[in-house]
Amino acid sequence: MSTTAKPKHIGRNISRIRELRGMKQEILAEAIGTSQKAISVIESNETIDPEKLAQIAKALGVSVETIESFSEENVFNFFNNFYDNSANNGAQGSGDTNNSCTFNPLDKVVELYERLVQAEKDKNEYLEKLLKGK
Repeated sequence: MSTTAKPKHIGRNISRIRELRGMKQEILAEAIGTSQKAISVIESNETIDPEKLAQIAKALGVSVETIESFSEENVFNFFNNFYDNSANNGAQGSGDTNNSCTFNPLDKVVELYERLVQAEKDKNEYLEKLLKGK
């Protein structure tokens, strides 16, 4: 039984990152100037030329280190932490939400109503002037 760590499958990592970014193989291929078939081959390889890996990382908007150290577990931990933190910081609200207005909404409704009433009064005055002019 060997205790050596199995190397990361870089191609699979590229595939998962690409999928998480919502990118198709064709788009990635176009971004690095190759074919979709070449991307398919790259994603099936365990190792990749460092220069090609740098191009792919740039096209995916991540670092080479991110591709090399990518793991599904880290992704789930990130999203779980993000959700937990957003819930605690108000996005999901636990009483500490910052939903307070800097104005009274009822005052704004009254103000709008008064402006509408004034506009109707102005319109009536204008129509009366037109009728008197005939």
